[in-house]
Amino acid sequence: MEATQNNLYALILGASSGFGAATSIALASRGYNIVGVHLDRSSTLPEAERIRQEIESHGVDAHFFNVNAADAQKRAEVLEQLKEIFDLKKGSTIKVLLHSLAFGTLRPLIPVTGQKAVTQSQLEMTLDVMANSFVYWTQDIVAQGMMSSGGRIFALTSSGSRRVLPNYGPVSAAKSALESYCRQLAFELGSQRISVNAIEAGVTDTPALRKIPGNELIIHDARKRNPNKRLTRPNDVAELIGVMSSSTTGWINGTTIRVDGGESIVELDWREEESA
Repeated sequence: MEATQNNLYALILGASSGFGAATSIALASRGYNIVGVHLDRSSTLPEAERIRQEIESHGVDAHFFNVNAADAQKRAEVLEQLKEIFDLKKGSTIKVLLHSLAFGTLRPLIPVTGQKAVTQSQLEMTLDVMANSFVYWTQDIVAQGMMSSGGRIFALTSSGSRRVLPNYGPVSAAKSALESYCRQLAFELGSQRISVNAIEAGVTDTPALRKIPGNELIIHDARKRNPNKRLTRPNDVAELIGVMSSSTTGWINGTTIRVDGGESIVELDWREEESA
């Protein structure tokens, strides 16, 4: 357990479900205080509260903010409150930043009969939430001195950044941009010994996946292709981030790390299953 001091923090964007929730708990078990930003309505707030309580069961602090992480004003408010916390706990720093925001439009770029194409506002919103916001949060925490040498920054991408799926075009573009931002930030922050990496998880049964049209076929395909004959789990990614957050992994920088049990090395065309 590396993070035994109580002044180390992890800032998790998308902390109440999926990869964000699993990573929050995994880092809490390693001694990190957790700052979780999430956007939940009344029906899903109990799960967010359960995650917060599980984090605190590890003897660390959990500060959860139910706000839109892509909103500039809300971002400023969260960071202002975090600065106040840091003022009370001298020497505090954000050691880990995880961007795990999964909110975008799933529509075709060119519609066919009975469909609607993605609009300009939807396309821009998807790019802003799932990619641009990553840059803005990184800019702010670095500019305000909240992350120093040895910081670790991660963003969740997917194989959709390079593969085609029906209706996935807006999200695919955002994931491609996200990976590009990771490379550029890794280059620009290298002199400060802050590493930036994208993590490409295999197909994982999360609420975000269940919103993708044809998700049942995607799940079936992934199980068939994966050498382990199972889907990736959020904890698979969380454990990697826990290991990557140590002081000995800074030389891994500017890359995309696949966490999929070998799923990506096996080719299987989803259209073959669709036509079967």
